[in-house]
Amino acid sequence: MRQLLLLLGIVLIQISAWAQIESAPERAEGEGPWSQLIIRGVTLINGNGAPPTGPVDIVVEENKITQIKTVGYPGVDIDESNRPQLKSGGKELDASGMYLMPGFIDMHGHIGGEAQGTPAEYVFKLWMAHGITTIRDPSAGNGLGWVLEHKKKSANNDITAPRIMAYTAFGQGSEKDISSPKMAEKWVQDNAKKGADGIKFFGARPEIMQAALEENKRLGLRSAMHHAQLDVARWNVVNSAKAGLTSMEHWYGLPEALFTDRTVQHYKLDYNYNNEQDRFAGAGELWEQAAEPNSDRWNEVMNELIELDFTIDPTFNIYEANRDLMRTRRAEWHEEYTLPSLWEFYQPSKISHGSHWHYWGTEEETTWRKNYDLWMTFVNEYKNRGGRVTAGSDSGFIFQLYGFAYIRELELLREAGFHPLEIMMSATLNGAEALGMEDKIGTVEVGKLADFVIVEENPLENLKVLYGTGAIKLTEENEVTRVGGVKYTIKDGIIYDAKQLLEDVKQMVKDDKAKSGYEIKQPGMK
Repeated sequence: MRQLLLLLGIVLIQISAWAQIESAPERAEGEGPWSQLIIRGVTLINGNGAPPTGPVDIVVEENKITQIKTVGYPGVDIDESNRPQLKSGGKELDASGMYLMPGFIDMHGHIGGEAQGTPAEYVFKLWMAHGITTIRDPSAGNGLGWVLEHKKKSANNDITAPRIMAYTAFGQGSEKDISSPKMAEKWVQDNAKKGADGIKFFGARPEIMQAALEENKRLGLRSAMHHAQLDVARWNVVNSAKAGLTSMEHWYGLPEALFTDRTVQHYKLDYNYNNEQDRFAGAGELWEQAAEPNSDRWNEVMNELIELDFTIDPTFNIYEANRDLMRTRRAEWHEEYTLPSLWEFYQPSKISHGSHWHYWGTEEETTWRKNYDLWMTFVNEYKNRGGRVTAGSDSGFIFQLYGFAYIRELELLREAGFHPLEIMMSATLNGAEALGMEDKIGTVEVGKLADFVIVEENPLENLKVLYGTGAIKLTEENEVTRVGGVKYTIKDGIIYDAKQLLEDVKQMVKDDKAKSGYEIKQPGMK
């Protein structure tokens, strides 16, 4: 009981960082929707693993894709008589020479927090500016009512925001601590009645986890879990998947399922979970304590999770500072796009979750690089054997900024061994399947919703062109230029100027800094 109360306390501390924030204003951006929208001459990079094809014209009517027509060949003039005809009142978007993908899905998208000082408009515009048209909010830290209100407003396109899927933290809103299976079942039932799309778990006693997951599955809801260290010794990812968990976040609980010569992590004897440097430094040693790649235990766990149709959402990016703090801290977008309050939240602190830079050094980073090698090996092999891997960012912590961090996640999937087309599947179709929305989003297909990302450069050749700051490119005249950045984000048939959304965010940050003369400075420097 004491351990459960301690865990709930930790969870509440983390969720308190997401106390209710300033609501999103009425939508003032975006053109449309129209009775008909035709996107002309684009190269399609679909989310189903198919190679690029184009030029194609994509026809949308009443927010549904009605036609995808090949209209020519690369380098050959298009025969205009062979193209879909624009109806009266329709809209044409010339995307000749551009690349179109399904709208991106961020499977770990917290909508900011009071401690971070991030208003909803700021978070939403950063996401939309990077092509993210759907997010899963794990733990509904602004309160389920607030999240459901914004989910409805987004669905009606009353605000500029991605589509929102609301997952409440297990036990959230309960007047009493959940201390029995019956209480767990009752809370799950009430959560479903309130309109939540799923549950985010952190951990509990095995019998409570079993009851909650089984009831959630019976009700047809999805689930995610961060297997917190306080309960993982008795309940790892295999236990969760067998009980009905549909997806895991990060990797906690997975190395523990792979232990062969121990039952608990090899903690140093003065370890304290509430000391975040202890917590994260120790976590960096976990994968080396697990079964080796392609060993019997490794294969047994992997095959069992695949058989259960289990989803892994690794969120590689959120821990990248652990292996290279300076690189992550000095990312080029912080100066213009990170709010002062958020920058302050990132700084070394004993009380801010994820600000564990008490004395982070070479030893910790070296350990974490080895950790990543093994972690990425498992995730890549899981994908190769048919397991589902999605893309999520967990932004707002550890120097990771909304939108930008999602693109970094795609780059890290590439480092793990994913082909760029496999990365696009993780960012689109796999996320849609994990959410149970593959009939609506995730690929560009007739009958699906009109959610698209359009960029002027080929992202398969260089994922960096998806960053709002673009990619550096040298011209034939030896001039340094920037190319890329998402050009258009289309959600529900509404066209958003992605670069203008970023300009809006830049102005927010500029105005905020002007109030106090704030300058971003590196930790400990005057």
